[in-house]
Amino acid sequence: MFSRLRKKNLHQWLPDYARHLARRGRTPRTRGDAHLLFALCDHYEPLHGHADDATGTARVDAWVKGYPALGEFRDSNGRPPRHGFFFPGEEYRPYFMDQLAGLVKQGFGEVEVHLHHDGDTRATLTEKLNETLKTFAQHGHISRDAKGKYKWAFIHGNWSLANSRPDRKWCGVDDELLVLHELGCYADLTFPSAPDPCQPDKVNLIYWPDGDLSKRRCFEHGERARVGAMYDDRLLMITGPLSLARKGLGMRLENGAITGDDPPTATRVKSWIDQAIHIEGRPEWVFVKVHTHGAIESTAKSLLGEGGRNLHAALHAQTRDGFRLHYVTAREMFNVARAAMDGKLGDPSAYYDYVIAPPPVGAA
Repeated sequence: MFSRLRKKNLHQWLPDYARHLARRGRTPRTRGDAHLLFALCDHYEPLHGHADDATGTARVDAWVKGYPALGEFRDSNGRPPRHGFFFPGEEYRPYFMDQLAGLVKQGFGEVEVHLHHDGDTRATLTEKLNETLKTFAQHGHISRDAKGKYKWAFIHGNWSLANSRPDRKWCGVDDELLVLHELGCYADLTFPSAPDPCQPDKVNLIYWPDGDLSKRRCFEHGERARVGAMYDDRLLMITGPLSLARKGLGMRLENGAITGDDPPTATRVKSWIDQAIHIEGRPEWVFVKVHTHGAIESTAKSLLGEGGRNLHAALHAQTRDGFRLHYVTAREMFNVARAAMDGKLGDPSAYYDYVIAPPPVGAA
């Protein structure tokens, strides 16, 4: 068993996992007035596996047809599940964007930015991101601030944020976090990536990266987000659950990834919640950010239809344990986190648009 765990790059994140267990042990458990903020962030790649456009179209159409059926589930504010479509800029097709805009208009989620790139410089990355933002915005996606600047969340393709792979592939830009922030990115939601070697030694945390942000893998260092402190000169790192969980008589790596082979279950949902990710000083607002590659047919089956109903039934079961469930997008999760840092209390749904407004297509 332990030899298998070593192959999962356990050394990359086990030190902070131990610190996480200690942090969690010191945090008072809240029930009765606790809020569960659930965000499903999808590396949504219709052309995954070098698929042709016809296959990509069929994948998108399957979601447009199947996802609204999950509207039978409602959170504590009466909202349906809200999906985070992190769409790869290099797979842009007008039809895909328009179809997803239809789901956004119905209240079923929002589109954010995903990008696979390799061998870039600061200049070439900036060009790619600017083009992605411009084309997405043409379809009403991407939030803007009062001056019209794009504001967006990000997930890096192949996990390789800030040139973090040992072989330096799938990025090339050491100071990527600075580039992202300069172009309006307010949060990165790439991690966890374990067992991938890009995984940092920052586990089950919402944090601000610190130190020299021009350095490769600068996200290895950071200050835990807490009530009474915030920054506007860098993006926020929002990580999802990562743990060693029981599986039968052994253990498994639980990294919050939903796949066709590892669909959501009640046991997995409980494990995600048990990590108790929160803004320090506001433990009653629990953040659960999980991820998937939902366009792939086998994974779509685990998220649409019966698989999706199982996930949302398991989430709703947590309300019997004192939680109020909130379906949120990445943008809304960031806004609630920022509200917590500013000392806001009560129902987090009051702060879904606290700092970053909805994209035009979602506000229509």
